[in-house]
Amino acid sequence: MPAQQAEPASEHLHAHLDGDARHAHVIEGRSQAALSLALGLTLLFALIEAVTGFFSNSLALISDAGHMVTDAAALGLALLAQAIARRPPSARHSFGLVRAEALAAFVNSLAMLLLVAWIAWEAVQRLLHPEPVQGGVVLVVAAIGAAINLLVAWVLSREEASINTRAALVNVLGDLLGSVAAIASGAIIYFTGWLRVDPILSLFVAMLILRSTSGILRESYHFLMEGVPASIDYLEIGTHLKAVDGVLGVHDLHVWDMSPGHPALIGHLEIASLERWPTVLEDVRAMLRERHGIDHVTLQPEAAGGKSL
Repeated sequence: MPAQQAEPASEHLHAHLDGDARHAHVIEGRSQAALSLALGLTLLFALIEAVTGFFSNSLALISDAGHMVTDAAALGLALLAQAIARRPPSARHSFGLVRAEALAAFVNSLAMLLLVAWIAWEAVQRLLHPEPVQGGVVLVVAAIGAAINLLVAWVLSREEASINTRAALVNVLGDLLGSVAAIASGAIIYFTGWLRVDPILSLFVAMLILRSTSGILRESYHFLMEGVPASIDYLEIGTHLKAVDGVLGVHDLHVWDMSPGHPALIGHLEIASLERWPTVLEDVRAMLRERHGIDHVTLQPEAAGGKSL
């Protein structure tokens, strides 16, 4: 019987009343059709590219196939994360599960770093010991891959932006560059026979992937570690709080994103008079909302000397 009553009680505790912040506990309104289509196209051509890359002995093509497999994993995780993030808050997860998207983006980025390391290792080996490559096959397959990547990028660009969708889009754009490099590799080998261009262009693509992935990795890590949002100046907030009439001091101040784009703040305010707290709180909330875009505020008042309400 208690278990049956837990959910209604949880819903009541999570309810937002008049005057409460309207932050998001759950991600709504995101269609999964775009990610599903992108996943299907990516998986299909990754298989085709892997097979042809193996038989043509092209590192550029194999690297691009590996990148597309990583893209497919990224898109799959994005779909899973969106499904999880749609779940409402519960008695066990009072903030909901919106951080699932950032977690998936972080995992995707780590996988990309492993791929970059593998490409770099193989490229160095082939620079030292060039291997024959069927340039014509590489050229045709890479051209088809570029078209597929353009289509997938277009589909994802029309989807509502999120850290995870952007991570998947970054992967696809990096893969597009891989396809372009494979096209160049195939063309040069076909017309000139210069085999070392294959690992050279693979290293170039690896560096581009590394650069784009590092940004997503930093952003998702910062969010997961509950860092201060990039758009907010932590020290400036402290200064503005002290400037509110009736506030004597600020301590134990924390600012973070509850969900992407929804900052929250908690802290202790030392005030001149506890009787004036309702007025001071209203002034503080108005200032934080207007000057810093923060409407989820939890503050504890303390009188001079440490007494609190």
